[in-house]
Amino acid sequence: MRWTDWPAGLLHTLRQGCAIPAHPLALNAERQLDARRQRALSRYYLAAGAGGLAVGVHTTQFAIREVGLHAPVLRIAAEAAREVAQMPLLIAGAIGRTEQAVREAQLARSEGYHAVLLGLAAFKGASEDEIVAHCRSVAAEMPVFGFYLQTAVGGVPLSAAFWRRFAEIENVIAIKIAPFDRYRTLDVLRGVLEAGAQDRIALYTGNDDHIVADLLTPFRLAHQGRMHELRIVGGLLGHWSVWTRAAVQLRARCRAVTGDIPADLLALDAAVTEMNAAVFDVAHDFHGVIAGCHEVLRRQGLLEGTWCLDPAEGLSPGQAEALTAVAERYPDLTDDAFVAAHREAWLA
Repeated sequence: MRWTDWPAGLLHTLRQGCAIPAHPLALNAERQLDARRQRALSRYYLAAGAGGLAVGVHTTQFAIREVGLHAPVLRIAAEAAREVAQMPLLIAGAIGRTEQAVREAQLARSEGYHAVLLGLAAFKGASEDEIVAHCRSVAAEMPVFGFYLQTAVGGVPLSAAFWRRFAEIENVIAIKIAPFDRYRTLDVLRGVLEAGAQDRIALYTGNDDHIVADLLTPFRLAHQGRMHELRIVGGLLGHWSVWTRAAVQLRARCRAVTGDIPADLLALDAAVTEMNAAVFDVAHDFHGVIAGCHEVLRRQGLLEGTWCLDPAEGLSPGQAEALTAVAERYPDLTDDAFVAAHREAWLA
């Protein structure tokens, strides 16, 4: 599949920018798939205005591949996507070495997905030549959404030269920039610019510590004697798997700014980052990151509990209290009333 094969409108959605939540996994107390709630989550995100769904990614739990849930969770989200009038972008995570990633890209294509979010953590210690060859192999199967993961959670440090070579791959259509590092964020932008791919590749933030700043910043970079402006147009974020309606509205506010940036909007960068610190359990090196997302959704009645496939994963000490505190401090950045009004319909 090539991005030129996409249904009408999808490329416009991607390039104008949208909110793409990283989809959690709904389990019951026996740690088995709760298909009804899994489908309800997809319906929630689409009703909230998300332009796409990212499934089979870290927030979905990589272990779905080991317990026979990979294809089922991809299928449930695709079925929910077909319920709405305008098809959203369907992004499937693809991980592992080349044989596995190609197989996962083929599965995603068979389930009606449009692109794969290509994780590179399995290539720690590999050369950039090896990684580029891997990316080309996957891109031969499906359009690729690149992913620069922070090194603190297993990401591979990559140079601006790598990102230039990656951006030269014709079937690369977007990059999730998530190194949690301003220098490395600029490396991605520099690589895309030097490849001449800024019109083809849509830039999405995954920097949960600077979501608002990424969306507001005009990145002006010099190249070959000219200044070029690159913009991050949306986000593909685990943080946006919760309070999604507010996230959609926030992204729209940021992208609507022309001229001077209002101080009150710029100030939201700190508030959103503080909320993310509670959800992602930064105080405990991200141990409770998935359980934190689950806890917000549990409180809203969308999930029955915070169970993860790994029984050792759960909320950290004090994390529940931190979630309560940030929700009380920044109620405008939550969407509890929206969920309460529609939850039973999504669960039907």
